[in-house]
Amino acid sequence: MKVLIVGATGSIGRHVVEMSIKMGHQTIALVRSQQNNKLLPREVEIIYGDVSVPETLTGIGDNIDAVIFTLGSDGLGRIGARAIDYGGVKNILKQLTQRHIRIVLMTSIGVTEREGSYNRQTEAHDWKRRAERLVRASGHPYTIVRPGWFDYNKPNEKKIVMLQGDRRHSGTPADGVISRKQIARVLVCAVSEDEAKNKTLELVAEYGNEQQDLAPLFSALRQDSVAHNDGILDIDNMPLASEPQCIIDDLTTIAH
Repeated sequence: MKVLIVGATGSIGRHVVEMSIKMGHQTIALVRSQQNNKLLPREVEIIYGDVSVPETLTGIGDNIDAVIFTLGSDGLGRIGARAIDYGGVKNILKQLTQRHIRIVLMTSIGVTEREGSYNRQTEAHDWKRRAERLVRASGHPYTIVRPGWFDYNKPNEKKIVMLQGDRRHSGTPADGVISRKQIARVLVCAVSEDEAKNKTLELVAEYGNEQQDLAPLFSALRQDSVAHNDGILDIDNMPLASEPQCIIDDLTTIAH
């Protein structure tokens, strides 16, 4: 497949690029500037664009089969969360109107938790969740992955576990841990795994060995409901009726 990686030079994105190449995909990295080229393998095709500036993204959806989003606005506060975590996804999706393209979006475990200090200060959870809703509304086949804390896992914690419902809200590694390389593997596998289609999951690692085949894990998950634009078992604490009109308008515009 021809796979576009958005967020390719980030701490997860670089692993995704390597995993995509390893799995035999034609891999394309979206980067903002030539300074970031040195972070990527030579086998990668590079295109330039800024996810927060729609004018720089024209045509990026041409002739690709899938997009993996690993972008993030960590440390940039509310403005960054809206412009990148949400706006970046919105701006890319607007370029993907010619045909159905497989979408894999990485957000975070605890994304439905709205009352903690982190979300109150940054609104990052809310904007990531709105980005999830855009992906579901787009009509593209998708997988949404909400990983636990990066690389907090112990050496003997390699067994991949996929959860649903997003009920772990402590805001600490107690919610779940997973290695960056394992996150990358799941994201890239989801691109071509039929059993991952239209599913939302939380991703953690527990005591045990990593599985060779992820298909049974994806297969055991429930698909999201077409009647509700959220993860299948998510808490109903962000009703669409209470959302700003601009967000509702975006969902309408992005829908196929």
